[in-house]
Amino acid sequence: MSSAGEAQNLPTMVIPRGTEIRFNAEGQLSIRTPGNLIIQNSGAYGEIESTGGSIRIDENVHVEAVVVRAAQGCFIQGTLTAWRVHAKRIALDERARAYIMLQESERLELGKTSRLVGNFANEKEVYLMLGKFSTQLKALPGSVDLQTQASLGSSGPSFIPPAVSPEAPGDPSGGRPDELAPAAEPAPELSENLAQALEVLERELRRPDLDGADASPLRTIVAALRDRDVQRTAQVYRESFADIRQPSESMRLAFNLIDSELRYL
Repeated sequence: MSSAGEAQNLPTMVIPRGTEIRFNAEGQLSIRTPGNLIIQNSGAYGEIESTGGSIRIDENVHVEAVVVRAAQGCFIQGTLTAWRVHAKRIALDERARAYIMLQESERLELGKTSRLVGNFANEKEVYLMLGKFSTQLKALPGSVDLQTQASLGSSGPSFIPPAVSPEAPGDPSGGRPDELAPAAEPAPELSENLAQALEVLERELRRPDLDGADASPLRTIVAALRDRDVQRTAQVYRESFADIRQPSESMRLAFNLIDSELRYL
């Protein structure tokens, strides 16, 4: 009798008909359900989606997700960290915390003491912002816990501008006559990542459905890569990618390949 009574007191989990629960390529759990979804347990997810209802994150619950989608509202009482949140209405309670890079909603409601970090409208805004402060980003530690970010206050790393390399002996810009300058050395071969990025972007330029406005910034990057001009590529790739209005997955792959090589130049 006692065991039956204990069983009756246990919470019941109901998985509605039509719900999809799966793991993505990175091993993260993804949930797609037709109705309302209430998350009462902290965890990391790939995608969380309610195709017809709302999503609620309860108080004292910490959720990390790549994408959160709700047909109606996304209500945050605890903490949410996400790359993209799409909902008609996003509402944060008084003590809620949200770290959202891309926020897509018709209505945004914030409690008096809640906090929202991020809140970009699209990828272009992210690229432009990160590009403007690339020097500061280099100085950040490699791993930071968002829940303890307050510890990075005045004791955080000092932002020191990169040192300027001295002029090389015999450099023409140092006053040596041009006729005495040594012959230019052949441009070095592209690294594997840059060569792959060039191949991807050349293939994108051949797409018959490529928007004309997006083709122009792509040609700028491709021209620099074809010339094997790494410095020029480092100067133009961020702004050029930011000018692309409809980036494809292949374009994003190319950006990541180039950024992995040139982000510190």
